[in-house]
Amino acid sequence: MHKSINIQNISNDKINLLDLNPKEIEIFLISIGAKKFSTEQLMKWIYNYNCSNFNLMSNLKKDIRKKLNEKSCIFASNFTEEKVSYDGTIKWITSINKQKIETIYIPEKKRATLCVSSQIGCALRCDFCATGQQGFNRNLRVSEIISQIWQANKILREKKNNSLITNIVFMGMGEPLLNLNNVVSAIKIILDKNGFGLSKRRITLSTSGIVPALDKLSKKIDVSLAISLHAPNDFIRNSIMPINKKYNIKSFLNSVSQYLKFSRANRGGVTVEYVMLSGINDSNENAKELANILKKIPSKINLIPWNSFKNANFISSSKKRINIFANILRTKGFNTTIRKNRGQDINAACGQLTGEIINRIRN
Repeated sequence: MHKSINIQNISNDKINLLDLNPKEIEIFLISIGAKKFSTEQLMKWIYNYNCSNFNLMSNLKKDIRKKLNEKSCIFASNFTEEKVSYDGTIKWITSINKQKIETIYIPEKKRATLCVSSQIGCALRCDFCATGQQGFNRNLRVSEIISQIWQANKILREKKNNSLITNIVFMGMGEPLLNLNNVVSAIKIILDKNGFGLSKRRITLSTSGIVPALDKLSKKIDVSLAISLHAPNDFIRNSIMPINKKYNIKSFLNSVSQYLKFSRANRGGVTVEYVMLSGINDSNENAKELANILKKIPSKINLIPWNSFKNANFISSSKKRINIFANILRTKGFNTTIRKNRGQDINAACGQLTGEIINRIRN
């Protein structure tokens, strides 16, 4: 069930409509005397046209526009910093009360992916990830998640960029399943035909294995799932991912199997993310172990060369070692790819996001 809205408080404090999923917007509109169909009209203005001015919403009745102005607002947090990589990747930073949220835009020939953050910092403290090393600050509100997409769309439209967003991945700062309710609410907006209108197969949520939340996810939403596994056994995973001491590989993969039973977005199987750390998880035996633990789970494996950051004590596996590792997995029948890291020169690659200010945004 959707969360209820405290209508009594709306008259005192303006409610940011970007915090509301489609059903909640409908409830709010009915509470101020609008018809149910006004939900579609309002959402199209907000998400299809990037309009934040109620007075411009000409197909809404004048008295409804007046009540919207009195009781609500459309406030999208601005990007305050920008840096562009030599490979076309863009890092956008949002500054809120001296806190930094990073969003990454990755254009390609046939797709354009926006990597969004769900938290400021991360509580999981994975040793190989810069975000984890900065610690946890707080969860993002629905509006703060949605603002990343809303502002990116606005900038791309203003630039008349042909590479508009085709895919959204929850792989930025934070663990999405530790902000489950807000992430699910944001995904409902992304999926809605009057919201951002993306297919469930074009939205990917990546998790490090919060098992109880993953079990709840299948009852709330269906999207493509990626799992941050990064080790073929509990001994290695315990040493680099503290969360494994609470939810070990077996419990994590059991939960993944249950999610896949009900998911239509994951017909090709779950994406297994595996960062390649020299001398730690990249041996031939490790590859065989990985194949063994995944043998009953439909999956595609994405090997990720480790991206360095300040004060980290790892070395990325060599290209040769990664290729050997990949070939072992392929001979075992796994669809295996090696990620092409993007945006390394601006610290925008996987595992490098810290919220650090880079450059002022260009006008």
